Amino acid sequence: MEIKSTAIIGMGALGMMYGTHMLDAGEKNVWFVMDEARMQKYGTRTFYKNEKPYQLPIKNCEQMDPADLVIVAVKYNALPSALETMRKCVGEHTVILSVMNGITSEEIIGERYGEEHMIYTVAHGMDAMKFGEKLTYTKMGELRIGAREACQEKNVKAVEAYFDRIHMPYHVDEDIMHRLWSKFMLNVGINQTCMVYETNYGGCLVKGEPNRTMIAAMREVIALAQAEGIALGEADLNEYIGILETLLPEGMPSMRQDGVAHRKSEVEMFAGTVLRLAKKHGLYVPANEFLYECVKEMEAKY
Repeated sequence: MEIKSTAIIGMGALGMMYGTHMLDAGEKNVWFVMDEARMQKYGTRTFYKNEKPYQLPIKNCEQMDPADLVIVAVKYNALPSALETMRKCVGEHTVILSVMNGITSEEIIGERYGEEHMIYTVAHGMDAMKFGEKLTYTKMGELRIGAREACQEKNVKAVEAYFDRIHMPYHVDEDIMHRLWSKFMLNVGINQTCMVYETNYGGCLVKGEPNRTMIAAMREVIALAQAEGIALGEADLNEYIGILETLLPEGMPSMRQDGVAHRKSEVEMFAGTVLRLAKKHGLYVPANEFLYECVKEMEAKY
């Protein structure tokens, strides 16, 4: 199958970064799909990527035909409504790609639309930030893609060909679940620590309490991954700390951006998931318990 049309669900940092890349590559059949209320809110706005202006192509979800590729780029709390928004975008041969954080979005989407539509994806090494209509980044990173089930291999091949055509940075991971858990480990550490300590990437890398908390939270994910049969270890932790060191020190992850904007965060996807799995396996996760409680206290004051 050749991918000729793309529907993007979500206009956050990643949705806008990948969508504008497709538009810059000359793709004509790319739409940001949303409901009528969001169309009224966003339809006439000018958006900016590193100061370059864009009038983004927006389409009503009720007027959509099936797309060849659907990219889900929403926050965890918005996934239930996104599943409904994308309803008419999914046809018999549609490939669905989620760039959401965490380790559960592909499973949730697959339960609704079928595992045969999915590929597993990790957004890797980017430092994108979006406030209002303005997206900024110094590193686009790359998309790590792969198949968990044999029925998804054809989807990976179709996305490979599409990404080659539009020069999208990507890499095919043979063990995509290991990559998914590796990124989850990083996000559990950096996202929550930046939010709780109200700091940035640089603030979590210098010696001190934020750094110790971040590393402790990441090591708890390593123990959970191993209990789930994923061979995560200290080498993975060191690799991802190395990636953090390449990012703009003043940059901040999505959860810290939520804190600045007083939005509900993705703590349930991070510490919430860790706590649920820790209970399942009988593991002690004090760093994530601490982060979870702190975030909930912060959000209660908004």
